[in-house]
Amino acid sequence: MTASSAEVPISDDSIRLGQFLKLADLADSGAHARELLEDGAVTVNGEDETRRGRQLVKGDVVEVDLPTGYKEATVG
Repeated sequence: MTASSAEVPISDDSIRLGQFLKLADLADSGAHARELLEDGAVTVNGEDETRRGRQLVKGDVVEVDLPTGYKEATVG
């Protein structure tokens, strides 16, 4: 599986996963982010994640299994 990866800069030291999914264009909306998490389609640093409020820090890698394939973004 190859993922298209991008580093997405954040303005603070951390960001919530739900916000990051939208910022990184991995989810179209907050509702879409919630669906992805509920469906088990999101991993953070290789581990399944279901919490929208999970705090991400720089260097964390978020991967989403979308119908169009895997997409990956690194918190920058």
